[in-house]
Amino acid sequence: MRALATLKAQVRLSVTTSLQYRADFLVDAAVELFWIAAAIYPLVVVFDRTDSLGGWSFDAALIVAGIFAILQGVMEGLISPSLTGLVEQVRKGTFDFVLVKPVDSQLFVSFSKVQPWRCINALVGLGLIVRSLHRIGYVPSAYDLFATTVALTASVAFLYAFWLVAASTAFYVIRIDNITYLFSSVLDAARWPRSVFRGVMRLVFTFVIPLALMTSYPAEALLGRLDGTTLAASAAAGVLALVVSRLLWKRAVNHYASASS
Repeated sequence: MRALATLKAQVRLSVTTSLQYRADFLVDAAVELFWIAAAIYPLVVVFDRTDSLGGWSFDAALIVAGIFAILQGVMEGLISPSLTGLVEQVRKGTFDFVLVKPVDSQLFVSFSKVQPWRCINALVGLGLIVRSLHRIGYVPSAYDLFATTVALTASVAFLYAFWLVAASTAFYVIRIDNITYLFSSVLDAARWPRSVFRGVMRLVFTFVIPLALMTSYPAEALLGRLDGTTLAASAAAGVLALVVSRLLWKRAVNHYASASS
């Protein structure tokens, strides 16, 4: 209950702070809309010259892009701002104040800052998905929605786990800018269906950096194409990612040299 109360207070404070500057809120929201439009435009260009790409129609591929937009909104609005701020706390030694609080340090750091205007990508992504399903003429069943929820939860879990691991390295190397920039650049490839990639790249984006798990699997689940074995494997991968990131976080915190030492 204490953890939930802390989480609620942090989110409320972040939202209130953001809304104090409403002009900035609107401008930043417009910028996010521009970036998601830029992410979708390559799909429009490609499908202007073909009716199918790796077995995906334009509207089906837009569902993948919609999932990508949802994940981008979660990353930029909820995950990235908080964990990026951790680097500055470690550098200045103010992480000491986190450790003395009567709440789990990982939970406190993970939701210390929320930028709600960046979550607008998630709403745009949801709109793209609804529109695409309508154009395809497919109505997901109850199982499809359940499978999509499981697959999307696994995607968010992996996304959070990676950022937590990246943030944990700040206790050792202080600057992690290159790592986060690299992952953000690689994540852009997740806007494309997994069948687009061939050979080594497909293996890399499935097993090394599981972009297929993050966007293609939820889209396939929504369209009724994802089998139960793959769904269970993606859920297990999400849980494993969270467990590993938690262990690495605790080890990194134990390595922290406080400002008072």
